[in-house]
Amino acid sequence: MTVFSTFHRLSQIFKTSMEIPFDSSSRIVLFSDCHKGDGSWVDDFSHNRNLYYCALKYYYEYGFTYIDLGDSEELWKNRSFSEICDIYGDISRLLHKFYAEKRFYMIYGNHDIVKKYPCFVEENLGKYYDSRTDRYESLFEGIEVHEGLILKDTETQRKIFLVHGHQGDLVSDIFWKVGRFLTRYVWRRLEFFGLKDPTSAAKNYDKKRKVERKIIEWASANRQTVIAGHTHRPTCPGEGEVQYFNTGSCVHPDCITCIEIVNAEISLVKWNVKTREDRTVYVDRELLAVPRKIR
Repeated sequence: MTVFSTFHRLSQIFKTSMEIPFDSSSRIVLFSDCHKGDGSWVDDFSHNRNLYYCALKYYYEYGFTYIDLGDSEELWKNRSFSEICDIYGDISRLLHKFYAEKRFYMIYGNHDIVKKYPCFVEENLGKYYDSRTDRYESLFEGIEVHEGLILKDTETQRKIFLVHGHQGDLVSDIFWKVGRFLTRYVWRRLEFFGLKDPTSAAKNYDKKRKVERKIIEWASANRQTVIAGHTHRPTCPGEGEVQYFNTGSCVHPDCITCIEIVNAEISLVKWNVKTREDRTVYVDRELLAVPRKIR
């Protein structure tokens, strides 16, 4: 086992992660992999912005704590964090409300890995320029961005490990600057011709399985519940299976997915647009699996 193995990296992060207490009365929602971009044709999030905003309003109004599991902004394809916040200004303002009420936590992923640098966080995440108001608006002033977090049930002392899931992958974790360069200057242009980035776990089926298998091995060896993102594949384990959950993403072709923790149960949820018999459309919240008790 090398020092850069997924097993070692996850163990290292777990030991140093901040703990967030919760109980059976807590309401928590976890999103990952929004990949918000610049609104151009390579912005994979743009077609789901209204779905996401609708879901966000629901979770804000119902008192949920929001936990971002990484890759919230697509900072491999795009350079400007502030520009992304401005393009999605309605979302930025709502996320600021979560943060102002101490209901927001952030983990970085590989596509927004620059958030691990305090200088980047200080210069970019505190405020953003809002072209609608023609002034700088508050965002996440003073925020601490984490590599991992632990949810600790104060009633049972059970822990849930939260992490993006790219750890141990050479291109995503160690040589991420190479991955960013290829994505920004090579694969971004080739996407126009329908080619997929072979280095991306989200777009490469074999890579997805490899990443997930490594995390499942760690979860099994440590008898630990893990919630991750990165692969974009929503996952909820069955009875007797290793407790590995995946939020999915917000860039699916026709929906967004997330994980809710309510009444000490973990639920995998999909938000999508449906049509009534009278031809009107509406946004629907749908359970993708039977809620799992936190054991």
